[in-house]
Amino acid sequence: MATTVDQVMTHDPRTIAKSDTLADAAKQMRDGDIGAVLVEDSGKLAGIVTDRDIVVRAVADGRDPSSVQAGEVCSGNVATVAPDQTLEDAVKLMRDQDVRRAPVVQDGKPVGILSLGDLAVERDTGSVLADISAASPNN
Repeated sequence: MATTVDQVMTHDPRTIAKSDTLADAAKQMRDGDIGAVLVEDSGKLAGIVTDRDIVVRAVADGRDPSSVQAGEVCSGNVATVAPDQTLEDAVKLMRDQDVRRAPVVQDGKPVGILSLGDLAVERDTGSVLADISAASPNN
């Protein structure tokens, strides 16, 4: 059984620059069959933008995703974990911060992302979330 974040996380996360548009973020999500991308500023983690952020913070307000920059709507100051942290510490952080995803950061640079789905696949293999998370994409 895995014990560290590095053993469970998604490596090589999809990233965009703060100046990229929400349409760019959406294309990354579509192409990667994912629900979030990490936002970078000069190679360092600046935040995270989710599919829900795009809908709630832009589209629902009538803002054009092709003209809104990711840095305008991303969640900044996100709770992060390190690759060598224990899964127990990561679970506690995610629970305490009420987050579904935690960027994995090393020396300020995003190196992965840890999701509730990743944890379910590893720790709760019989759960519905684990089944859904382990399933092939619905293209």
